[in-house]
Amino acid sequence: MSVSLPKPIRVFVTGAGGRTGKLVFNKLKSRSEHFSVKGLVRRQEQKQELGNKDVYVGDISQPNTLQEAMQDSDKLVIVTSAVPKMKQKPAEGQRPEMYFEEGGMPETVDWLGQKTQIDLAKEAGVKQVVIVGSMGGTDENHMLNSIGNGKILIWKRKAEQYLIDSGVPYTIIHAGGLLDKSGGQRELTVGKNDEFLKLKVRSIPREDVAEVML
Repeated sequence: MSVSLPKPIRVFVTGAGGRTGKLVFNKLKSRSEHFSVKGLVRRQEQKQELGNKDVYVGDISQPNTLQEAMQDSDKLVIVTSAVPKMKQKPAEGQRPEMYFEEGGMPETVDWLGQKTQIDLAKEAGVKQVVIVGSMGGTDENHMLNSIGNGKILIWKRKAEQYLIDSGVPYTIIHAGGLLDKSGGQRELTVGKNDEFLKLKVRSIPREDVAEVML
C-alpha cells in the first residue's frame, strides 16, 4: 500500500535579498521535502544571487509587484526592514550619523510596507504570517528610534499590532541585536515584553533567528 506524503508548505519570503532574509530563504530551499519557497527581492542582482528560480523582483510599496508571488502561498515570512546608512565615517570615539534613503524611511517600509503585505496575505488566504521584529519596542525612547529620526521601533510595533488585529494567524519574533556569526552554537532563551533588555548579553546570530522563523 502506498503512503501519500504531506505536501510541502508553500512559503513566500519577502526581504529575501537581505542578510537575514537570505538565510531564511536558503534554509527553506534546502528542506524541499518540507517546504516549497518563493522569495521577493528589490534588485535583479539579488535575484541572480539566489538562483533566479522562484525569486521575484518587487517593491513592497507597490502591491501589484507582490500579488503574483503571494498567490497560492500557505505562509508569508516578512523579513523586510528599513536599513539606515552612514553619512560619513565618524571621528574616533564618536557615534556615526545615520540616515534613511528616500523611500526607505521606517514609516514607509516597516509600517506601510508591512501593512500592504498583511493585507495581500489576507486577501490571498495565507494561513500564517511570520514577522521578524526587534527587541525594544516597548520603550518609545529606545536608542534605535533616534537613528535617522526614523522611530523605527514605533513603526514596527504599529505593523505588528495591525497583524494581531487582522485575524490572520501570526508569529512575531522580537530578536536581539543581530550578529553575522554562525548559528547553532548558543543556548537560545525566550522571553516577552522586552524583559531581556535588562540582560548584559542581548544579541543573537542571524542564522539562529532564521532557524526560529522556520
